[in-house]
Amino acid sequence: MQLTESRSEGLLRVYDVVIPAADLQQKLNAKIAEVQPRVRINGFRPGKVPVSHIRKVYGPGMMQDIINEAVQNSTKEGLANVRAASEPSLDVKSDMQKVMAGGEDLKFELSLEVMPDFEPADLGSIKITRPTAAVTDEQVNDALNELAKAQRGFEEKSGAAVDGDQLVIDFLGRIDGEAFDGGAANDAEVTIGANRFIPGFEEQLVGAKAGDDRVLKVTFPEDYPAANLSGKAAEFETKVKTVRGPKEGAPDDAWATQLGFDSLNAVKEALKERIEADHKQQSRAKAKRQMFDQLDEKHDFELPPRMVEAEFSQIWRQVEQDKAQGRLDPADEGKSEDDLKGEYRDIAERRVRLGLLLAEIGRRHKLEVSDEEVGRAISAQARNFPGQEQQVFDAYRRNPQLVAQVRAPLYEDKVVDYMMELINVTNQTVSRDELFSDDEPPTPAPAKKAKKTKAAKAED
Repeated sequence: MQLTESRSEGLLRVYDVVIPAADLQQKLNAKIAEVQPRVRINGFRPGKVPVSHIRKVYGPGMMQDIINEAVQNSTKEGLANVRAASEPSLDVKSDMQKVMAGGEDLKFELSLEVMPDFEPADLGSIKITRPTAAVTDEQVNDALNELAKAQRGFEEKSGAAVDGDQLVIDFLGRIDGEAFDGGAANDAEVTIGANRFIPGFEEQLVGAKAGDDRVLKVTFPEDYPAANLSGKAAEFETKVKTVRGPKEGAPDDAWATQLGFDSLNAVKEALKERIEADHKQQSRAKAKRQMFDQLDEKHDFELPPRMVEAEFSQIWRQVEQDKAQGRLDPADEGKSEDDLKGEYRDIAERRVRLGLLLAEIGRRHKLEVSDEEVGRAISAQARNFPGQEQQVFDAYRRNPQLVAQVRAPLYEDKVVDYMMELINVTNQTVSRDELFSDDEPPTPAPAKKAKKTKAAKAED
């Protein structure tokens, strides 16, 4: 095999590869000789099939395998001394029919992008302020009251239903006098004010008593998922079977026991731990955002175009999907497509730049994610699908790309945590509201800063 670098432009590398026809034929002859003793073809004794006949019957398939293997080996050799940033692409220059017949060398062009060569900035030069917020008794009590409200349950009551009450009803819906699929239910539980039914449905049950019959007149929203119902006026014949009111009383040890805790204090401690975890996560996210902003400012190196294009395409598909569903970022409203593409391409470049930087720091400091860590993460995901855990494990075992998608964020977290130990971090105590507030760009906000803020939020 002959491999010659024919072009080197920026991060692009192009190689001319030539695999002589004689080498391919030699491999074919060796493969035929290897299988001849085992070949069985009608009309010939076992092991006595002529080489010429084996070549005629099996030669094309064997040669295709040989060519594929030769291409893979030459690609691997071409990448041996470079750090590829993209999958290589091949451009065959030969007449493949002649190559298969042994009359022409296999020639192709191998092109790829390589990783940029750069020196990461001194992490000790980065200084950030990490916001932290203590958990107050008031926050714990508020969370306790919310939990108690959600878990308090209902008990049957006499009298008319009011906001917050739960009713057990049978109903049958009709449009233009005709019943429709999904419009009927028995013993349905409806909590007035929960907003879980069509707008206007729950409100018309205020004042209802057990045994009442009511006709509820509503209109399905225009954006209702079922296209055959969206925007349609409907009437629901409703039978009220039971009216229930919220159970009274403050949460106590008995209530805590019903939730599976030893005492009310145990519930409070669990809530405090959950709030503390939320605070730590938000604090880390804000610190990480500051660090990424400074890293982005300190580095300016050439980016692999294919990598940037792939990242931009992924982002832009999401933007178009959000736009089609009416969920476009308010900051993007009224902007032309060209302006949006420019901004989101900047975001793609930022993501690629930071990704390459983290990869380089991780490589230099020999940071790795173990198979055991990946396995734990997959197990955690499998637990989200009770009864289907084995199917989840099987899916990951069959698809290395899924495993890579689990490994990537684990690796980033490991590198970020390592970097956090090396940069200068000053903790600043703030309120919970300040901790969870969105960071706004300074005023006046240069376009670059505004775009960076949008990118930073997307990285959280």
